[in-house]
Amino acid sequence: MPPTTALRRRALLGIAAMLPAARAGAQASWPAQPIRFVVPFPPGGLVDLLARPLAARLPQLLGQPVIVENRPGAGGNIGADLVAKAAPDGYTWMVGSIGTLAVNQFLYARMPYETRRAFAPTSLLVNTPKVVAVGAGKPWKTLADLVAAAKAAPGTLSAGSAGNGTSLHIALELFKRQAGLDIVHVPYRGAAPALTDLVAGRIDMIIDNLPNILPQLRDGGARPLAVATPSRLPQIPEVPTTAEAGLPGFLFGTWFGLAAPAGTPAPILARMAQAVDTALGDPEIGGRFAEQGAILGGGTPAQFAAFIAQETARLEPVIREAGIRAE
Repeated sequence: MPPTTALRRRALLGIAAMLPAARAGAQASWPAQPIRFVVPFPPGGLVDLLARPLAARLPQLLGQPVIVENRPGAGGNIGADLVAKAAPDGYTWMVGSIGTLAVNQFLYARMPYETRRAFAPTSLLVNTPKVVAVGAGKPWKTLADLVAAAKAAPGTLSAGSAGNGTSLHIALELFKRQAGLDIVHVPYRGAAPALTDLVAGRIDMIIDNLPNILPQLRDGGARPLAVATPSRLPQIPEVPTTAEAGLPGFLFGTWFGLAAPAGTPAPILARMAQAVDTALGDPEIGGRFAEQGAILGGGTPAQFAAFIAQETARLEPVIREAGIRAE
């Protein structure tokens, strides 16, 4: 082997030997610069309102600013794609949702990223439980009453949602599937007009997020029949769970979580997850979310990854069998 070739080979081997140490050093010093939280939805929306208090608290725990950047469009896919293609160095994160992290891949004909491989799940932030409710003027007092009426007259009862492919729509299709019902889906452009028609009696029922429908429940415009959670909710403790009401298989919530680009080092993911746990334990942060009806998350990256896999497997057949497509 010529001397120059041998020298080059030794140099390359030396560089290769130094790379793991360099990577370990970068992980140990993380974060050394501002962190970016990409919110793939518009400012002022639910995900944005979740991200900003968290981003304001984390600098005290991580020692670097956290900047929120809204990149809305295509049901969250535009912002999610930006994160999926970002460097896996711990400085770009997505405040994602059930859509961007699990079900959009089944709702859209074309996806800019491969959901199962694009991200490193880091922390479940919150889960907003669903409430099965009817208009106050409707005759049904219990979930069993509603199910019986739907079975007695298939295709006559109507249920509103925030639009085709939204979590409200998916929740309805899961409800219909598990209860064996034929209920007409009425999509709206957002949950607010659906709730307006529910209170006015123009539709029969809705399965909505608790924070959205809580004002109508409190002022008597809508009647809650059951909460789709394992246990009762402190905001409406008198309302039974779906299991108590006779439909134990129906559990559903709209969840949100933090994810990094795939390949982000595990120590960075773990440190961010620990910081999120601490932030959610702060009454100013977690307490505010809980007051609005959210169930606080937290936990390890492995736990969040397992949760996403479980939700994906559970909801894929529902979406495919119902032929749900995003608007």
